[in-house]
Amino acid sequence: MRAALLPTEQAAELAAHGSTRAAVLVPLVELDGRLHVVLTRRRSDMRRHAGEISFPGGRSDPGDPTPTATALREAEEEVGLPQGNVEVLGALSPVGTFVTGFAVYPVVGWVDHPGEWQLSPREVDVVLELELGALRDGYERRRLVRRGVPFTTDAYVVGDHVVWGATGRMLTELLERLPPDLVGAAGQGAVR
Repeated sequence: MRAALLPTEQAAELAAHGSTRAAVLVPLVELDGRLHVVLTRRRSDMRRHAGEISFPGGRSDPGDPTPTATALREAEEEVGLPQGNVEVLGALSPVGTFVTGFAVYPVVGWVDHPGEWQLSPREVDVVLELELGALRDGYERRRLVRRGVPFTTDAYVVGDHVVWGATGRMLTELLERLPPDLVGAAGQGAVR
């Protein structure tokens, strides 16, 4: 899996549209023999990206030496994932957010499941563990409305969960980079 990803140091040097640096952790975990990705749904009363599904992460702090440090710190703050439970595998290309002006650096990690997620009550409504095969199979072009403006976008739909925007673009790159046999079809086994 490491060979399919960018080295974290190389990804940290890439440019992305956005004036504020941020990083997210793309946590991969094996559940019931299938590869899943861990996402969060942001609280509906948040000022930015309210109610949206995203990877755990956020703005880089001055004390964060690298995007990896930001991603690990933020994942621990948002969902209680101990940094020692994450094996960093590599990175994806940075993604710019058009409306909020963030340059987001995704760091991919293999997660030793903590057993129970500890949600930040200020930021996270729920943690989602979605099977990668189901996400891939749920790809569609979908019409959405945000702030009264209708648009059509790429989306990944699993049940009532719709992943789109910067998170959807990161998911697209992850699915393109990982070998198909690793992702598996929905309901089929996949391991690291």
